[in-house]
Amino acid sequence: MSDDISQSLAEAVRAAAAAGRSLAIRGGGSKDFYGREAAGEPLEVGGHRGIVSYEPTELVVTARGGTPLAELEAALAARGQMLGCEPPRFGPGTVGGMVAAGLSGPRRPYAGSVRDFVLGAKLLNGKGEVLRFGGQVMKNVAGYDVSRLQAGALGAFGVLLELSLKVLPVPQAELTLVQPRPLLEAVEVFNRWAGQPLPLSATAWVDGRACIRLSGAAAAVRVAAETLGGERLDGEAAGAFWAGLREQTDAFFDGLAPLWRLSLPPAAQQPALPGGTWLLEWGGAQRWWRGEAAPETVFAAARAAGGHAACFRGGGRAGEVFQPLAPALMRVHRELKRAFDPQRVFNPGRLYADL
Repeated sequence: MSDDISQSLAEAVRAAAAAGRSLAIRGGGSKDFYGREAAGEPLEVGGHRGIVSYEPTELVVTARGGTPLAELEAALAARGQMLGCEPPRFGPGTVGGMVAAGLSGPRRPYAGSVRDFVLGAKLLNGKGEVLRFGGQVMKNVAGYDVSRLQAGALGAFGVLLELSLKVLPVPQAELTLVQPRPLLEAVEVFNRWAGQPLPLSATAWVDGRACIRLSGAAAAVRVAAETLGGERLDGEAAGAFWAGLREQTDAFFDGLAPLWRLSLPPAAQQPALPGGTWLLEWGGAQRWWRGEAAPETVFAAARAAGGHAACFRGGGRAGEVFQPLAPALMRVHRELKRAFDPQRVFNPGRLYADL
């Protein structure tokens, strides 16, 4: 299925801008929970879908923003390729939603983030103009990389009509090891192993267990597994475990308390937060905390540990859910919003109250 509805989307944006109305960009709706409370009339972009071009030998694919992630991943898998950032779907996710949310899965520290794989973008701005940035090869950007700026912007700057993405070959072999370790010891070994020539593709600490995924050439995976040791999970169990982390279907993610995501230096000490439960990914760089605390308390603890935090699920969505920006950075964000969406048509307040 392939549909280009960019013209009707542009007309809707121009009409909203002329009438002073706000629009809430919506694709598959799988990440409606993320960010601050959405404001504005829904602008349904899920109908703008389809793979525009795919060059397996060049490791590049271009798809419209409303293309379901499942559809794109199936097309890549048929050619033995994949999205290297291993993005979560959280339901009927779309390509545009993947980039707008900027969320990556377990492979992120070893292969790259969503932003790292964006080569180019076609953007519908707040004036109803269609702009194109970047291209379809790795070295195509001179100056400010506007296409990668869209990763994690939650649609604050416009509708992602098309995205050109770098893809990767599926690893020849993959194996998961499990070792019982306390949290701090797991963080220490994850960081030590990261400095060694090991084919790591994912690490996590869950309920007293350090979990390590190895991916690459069969011989390299076999030697690394013998070096590291631990219980080996079979392919089906390993796939279910990493999918449970990526899609947040693991038991840890169930519960009523707010779920916080803390992005920290991998070797940072545990933030001083009251009680709650922890799950670590990315060698300690991504730490999930489910617990009760005022947002200011969590932001301060993350800042003291050298990172930042976001209330990922639950909690109050009317206030700020992302770590407050330094004044200079907020000025940059405001200027970008003014340049791309001067009348604040798109997702006002979704990222920060002032955007």
